[in-house]
Amino acid sequence: MSILTVRHSTVYRYREPVIFGEHRMMFRPRESHDLRLIGINLEITPRPAQLRWLHDPFDNSVTIATFEGTASELRFDSTVTLEHFETTLPEYPLEEYARTYPFRYSDEDFPNLMRALDRHYPGEEVATWALQFLDPSDTTDTMKLLRSMTHGIREQIFYNRRFEKGVQTPEETLLIKRGSCRDYAVLMMEAARTLGIAARFVSGYIFVPDSSGLAGGGATHAWMQAYLPGAGWVDFDPTNSIIGNRNLIRVGVAWAPEHVLPLWGTYSGSAQAFLGMEVTVNVTETVG
Repeated sequence: MSILTVRHSTVYRYREPVIFGEHRMMFRPRESHDLRLIGINLEITPRPAQLRWLHDPFDNSVTIATFEGTASELRFDSTVTLEHFETTLPEYPLEEYARTYPFRYSDEDFPNLMRALDRHYPGEEVATWALQFLDPSDTTDTMKLLRSMTHGIREQIFYNRRFEKGVQTPEETLLIKRGSCRDYAVLMMEAARTLGIAARFVSGYIFVPDSSGLAGGGATHAWMQAYLPGAGWVDFDPTNSIIGNRNLIRVGVAWAPEHVLPLWGTYSGSAQAFLGMEVTVNVTETVG
């Protein structure tokens, strides 16, 4: 178990005072058996006229702020301290029928996983690419398959931090052989789905210790989860070849990345008013 503190700051700047519309935040990590929140502090400047919370359809915690008046700068500062329990395992306790691929989800699980099995991108490029991770024999060890894919993406695709909105299509990522963490996650998620493995997108943070060689620090991070009978939702981070939750802090999960944006909102003013946005994320460990 480790104690981690996440400091996430976002600042919007404008040439002139503007009117801020509703802003939605997804900063609060998902509490679970492997993560316990100790303290949370959220400071917003200017102060919102109203602040409320809800759980979205995926049970992610969403904070909604509304504003009155005008300002030329809008700042969000979130500080979260949590206990993180590492669940990286040498072997995951998969059900006997799911230990080798291909396998079929049970009649009980299948209806609940249908959206996680739906492909979001047409075409055969990703499906063809995914076949390289199967053993030549008729069956492949399921965890070996997903481990190979996790490592393969990092080996074949050059990591490139992008600040533009949105994600590349999996086909584009394969074509240009470069992408950000969210592009990696979408590629692996779609590849798993072409093989009939349920997958979902994860947005959150990563703790990057000194000299660890991990990528994705200093900003929000993204990876994917696969649903494996007997083990449940297992984390796969192709950006860093991580299997399990080592150094990963989940905030939001969804079938697609557009449903787990860390922060989104609107403003009323001229199109030329927006100067830019600055995001900083710092994850530190308390040693004691």
